[in-house]
Amino acid sequence: MLGKIIVSLACAVAAASAGAAPHIPASGAEVLERLPGGLDPARRQLQGLRTALAADPHKLGLATTLAQRYIEQSRRDGDPRYLGYAQAALAPWWNQAQPPSSVLVLRATLRQSTHQFGPALADLDTVLKRDSGNAQAWLTRATVQLITGDFAGARTSCMRLYSRAPELVVQACLANVGSVSGQAGASYERLRQTYVARADSPAALRAWVATLLGEMAARLGRLDAAEAHYREALALDPQDSYLLGAYADFLLERGRSPEVIALLKDKTQADALLLRYAIALKTAGRPDAARATAELAARFDAAMRRRDSVHQREQARFELDLRGDAAAAVRLAKLNWAVQKEPADLRILAQAALASGDGEARALVRAWIKNSRIEDASLAAALARLGSAA
Repeated sequence: MLGKIIVSLACAVAAASAGAAPHIPASGAEVLERLPGGLDPARRQLQGLRTALAADPHKLGLATTLAQRYIEQSRRDGDPRYLGYAQAALAPWWNQAQPPSSVLVLRATLRQSTHQFGPALADLDTVLKRDSGNAQAWLTRATVQLITGDFAGARTSCMRLYSRAPELVVQACLANVGSVSGQAGASYERLRQTYVARADSPAALRAWVATLLGEMAARLGRLDAAEAHYREALALDPQDSYLLGAYADFLLERGRSPEVIALLKDKTQADALLLRYAIALKTAGRPDAARATAELAARFDAAMRRRDSVHQREQARFELDLRGDAAAAVRLAKLNWAVQKEPADLRILAQAALASGDGEARALVRAWIKNSRIEDASLAAALARLGSAA
């Protein structure tokens, strides 16, 4: 059960930030990827599970295990194709009127990844009507509610984890909500203390919580603490794409572009990491910035041709930081804000509003700051220039 909870905590949040819509194979015979020799253990496990499921595609336990592993791999690599592979693994049950609960929770996670938040919540509500003690469903539900700005709902869902999930998971869930809704300092401290007290927690869970602590400390302006948390998380899981992106943003905000280049130079398969790498190259005045920017533009153009609107936050940042097109950036930032409301979404909305002078975007930022009471030191200068009393 703990393994499932960890997958939900680590994967469900990041799925909302995946760089493109998942590719869904047309049939079981389609080649998903060409894997290099000397596979790491995770990829070897995926290969074994895939072979077993191909022999018996209606074996529910095997299908859900493979789908979970695909979701986890997508989060680690920042590769949304694995989300499509996960959906393909669940194909025999995907369109059933009443799928098994294990499929519904995974389907909710995958629907969240393409911003189908309403259907995701409906799946989770179905599960919880069947089994009100399903910790994985409560945790995933809290994640969806947090992303969409329903803080009261998210807090209630987190509370339902008490006695159903490990203490570190419960406190991470609650702190994630409190840190963006007027309780940043207290939420950070409670989670930090629990993290220290639960040093025996699995490495994957500790890496994720250390990442959360880094983000919280950075928003509070506690830069030394934030750096320490990020470095500890990297020591635990140096390949995690979400962590790499979060730490890269921290470094970029501190004017440390050369460190970002070194951190991401061989990790640009994920669009979100290529974006940060290109920004770092441009900021550092590197001649290869143009090539990285062109590659990213091609990826975004391909996504637009597929009518993929999942990665509008990254596109807005691309337009603002790499192309200098404030009008395009604020248009995309507003479209993104209508769907999801995480700190990074607010940040690009505020920056694009400031660069473009867009009155509607300014009003959206001011209203959210006032109503949510979010604290974010990295936004202080932009908010002051926007005229926000907050």
